[in-house]
Amino acid sequence: MNRDTVTPATLHLLCGKIASGKSTLAARLGAEPGCVILSEDHWLAALYPDQLQSVADYIRCAAWLKTAMTPHLLALLRTGVSVVLDFPANTQANRAWMRSLITQSAAQHQLHYLDLPDDLCKSRLRARNQSGTHAFATSDEQFALITRYFEPPQESEGFNLVRHR
Repeated sequence: MNRDTVTPATLHLLCGKIASGKSTLAARLGAEPGCVILSEDHWLAALYPDQLQSVADYIRCAAWLKTAMTPHLLALLRTGVSVVLDFPANTQANRAWMRSLITQSAAQHQLHYLDLPDDLCKSRLRARNQSGTHAFATSDEQFALITRYFEPPQESEGFNLVRHR
């Protein structure tokens, strides 16, 4: 394949609190032709089903998953496949890893920030937990704990920011 004929890929990144609608937006973005969705929740549930009992377990397993997925993500982006990365871009550290994907692949990007109030997210979370359709159930206490680490994206980080309210 001639590298000059490859259409530049777009890396779609998702930032928002638990149950803000990241996966719903990912599904909509991923429906575009030439685009694939890579979901952290899907991969974690498939690879580590019995190892995710705490936030510390999540942090450990998510780090392993990022390490394993990085070469695959770069290969997709470099060949012109757009990717919806349904991994939370919720901390500066996570976004730094995502920034490295953009830099190494030369992909275009959009950081979609779902800026919703906690009460709405918690209401959606309770409904999601009750439906049993999500790979993980999260309590209000876990929501509060995880939300303490949430860092909204800043203009100074240099992402192409798309805000959703």
